Amino acid sequence: MKLTSKQLREKWLNYYKNLGHEDIGAVSLIGDGSTGVMFNVAGMQPLMPYLLGAKHPSGKTRLCNVQGCVRTVDIDEVGDESHFTFFEMMGNWSLGDYFKKEKTKWSFDFLTKELGFDKDKICSTVFAGNSDAPRDDEAAAFLVEAGVKKENIFYLKDNWWDLPGTVGTPCGPDNEWFYPRHDKPCSDRCDPTCECGRWVEIGNDVYMQYKKLEGGSVEPLKNKNVDTGFGFERLLMYVNGLTDGYKTDVFSSVISFIEKEVASKYGVDSETTKSMRIIADHIRTSVMLIGDVNGILPSNVGAGYILRRLLRRAIRHAKKIGLEADKLLEVAKIYIEQIYNESYPLLVKKEDYILSSIKAESDKFLKTIETGNREFDKVVSGLARKLEFMKKNNPEYVESAADHCISGKAAFRLYETFGFPIEMTIEMAKEKGLSVNEEEYKEAFIAHQELARASSQVAKSGLASSGEMETKYHTATHLLNAALKKVVGETSHQMGSNINAERLRFDFACDHKLSSEELKAAEDYVNAWIKADLKVTCEEMKKEDAVKAGAEHQFIEKYPDIVSVYTIGDASKEICTGPHVEHTSLLGHFVIKKEEASSAGVRRIKAILE
Repeated sequence: MKLTSKQLREKWLNYYKNLGHEDIGAVSLIGDGSTGVMFNVAGMQPLMPYLLGAKHPSGKTRLCNVQGCVRTVDIDEVGDESHFTFFEMMGNWSLGDYFKKEKTKWSFDFLTKELGFDKDKICSTVFAGNSDAPRDDEAAAFLVEAGVKKENIFYLKDNWWDLPGTVGTPCGPDNEWFYPRHDKPCSDRCDPTCECGRWVEIGNDVYMQYKKLEGGSVEPLKNKNVDTGFGFERLLMYVNGLTDGYKTDVFSSVISFIEKEVASKYGVDSETTKSMRIIADHIRTSVMLIGDVNGILPSNVGAGYILRRLLRRAIRHAKKIGLEADKLLEVAKIYIEQIYNESYPLLVKKEDYILSSIKAESDKFLKTIETGNREFDKVVSGLARKLEFMKKNNPEYVESAADHCISGKAAFRLYETFGFPIEMTIEMAKEKGLSVNEEEYKEAFIAHQELARASSQVAKSGLASSGEMETKYHTATHLLNAALKKVVGETSHQMGSNINAERLRFDFACDHKLSSEELKAAEDYVNAWIKADLKVTCEEMKKEDAVKAGAEHQFIEKYPDIVSVYTIGDASKEICTGPHVEHTSLLGHFVIKKEEASSAGVRRIKAILE
């Protein structure tokens, strides 16, 4: 059976909607801080509160969706035929509704009847049991009843899901679905437990039927849940009889475009093919992150750093194969206008913003990449000359790994001066058979941070000093931030600030120039809150509790475990380091003097207090 990506997405959703499931749609790719991760890395992650017992807002107990995810731990692996940084998970859930009997049949029927998988090739693994929970013979029996051959069911101890480090939370066995990439077994024992690469997991049904107790033991849950996740890209590849994920239609038009631009065929030269895959993957993920409902922009910290790393790696590989940097915008347009225009309509609405953001980062990097590459080549040549000198002057010199290792100081200079992420320097070094002293790099980086911190103590929270007016202006930025969220929308958030005794400067995410009406509305909100003489309170709490309480924050992973949350009446709640006035009436009258562009997707307001 041949299916397009749009057809597969529709099949999944329609199949489960016909079985009484509510399509709950996808949520933001950007983690909200409550789960401790930067991005949503699994389809079930946003549903965790409901799997733990909370009632879903829809009121339904059967749910389904196709959820975008971003996983960056494998960035260095992208370039082969199966790794992606952005991917989609097709999910469905039972919140205390159906259980193993229904789910095993529905998963098997979807694979065989809807997608045409060979029922005799499908394999499944189930929980082998341990001292706390019995072997999952129940799931195995239902799998056989559904149609899986008994000899294709394997018992494994790893088929168990729980939340590490927690007590009182759901847990239980899982049932993983496998399909062979080809029909050439490596041996008579070539099954899903084999590491030869023939077998790939295509889906997983988790049965949350126990509650974790102290000491690791479990007890049965009254309300049992099912959590299903099937990899969209993997299924699309298999359905179309492919072994290379980049040959599916979510990538094929992009790959064809790159082929024409660089006059080279995909799959002929391994290095060129690797670069094509990296470009296709990284631009796709960048489009998704910038165009997300909580979209981010390239920066040097947090999620923005990951985005910058992806874009700069794509730019470097484009340059490597002769693809002009501006053509990356055309790649982005293919994703926005052709591939995801229906499933992610927000991308179409934000197209100009996405393209301008990519171009801004590209232009910024291109200004330094030539000089940076020359500097990198100098470092490499210096290592070679040093080794040659040592050998020439000492015939008994024994060559070691240190002779082929770029110093951490040199790597940090490439980062600080030319914007080369350390990962890029490591990758470039690897291509030349070299390594990088990462520990020394970390030491140089920490030393730089400490120096910067020592020289900017008085500029904490954007303040030039801690005087009376600076304190007032700092409090006013909280009100301005809150006002902009009402005027511009929730996508507006602080990107930076600078405060002195004469004025405040506030940078915020926004994809358009604010109209005079919008500026007046923001002013009015701030002055209304000032006039209301709202009390400013500070409370120390755990970081995760602050996030749950709705405190505004940026780069939550940079904060300590205990944070200060400043609340201004019902207008503003932010994690902050202070200082602030005690009542808003102390601020005076707020006036916006200027609004202008700061960078792509970032606007800047300058304001005073009269």
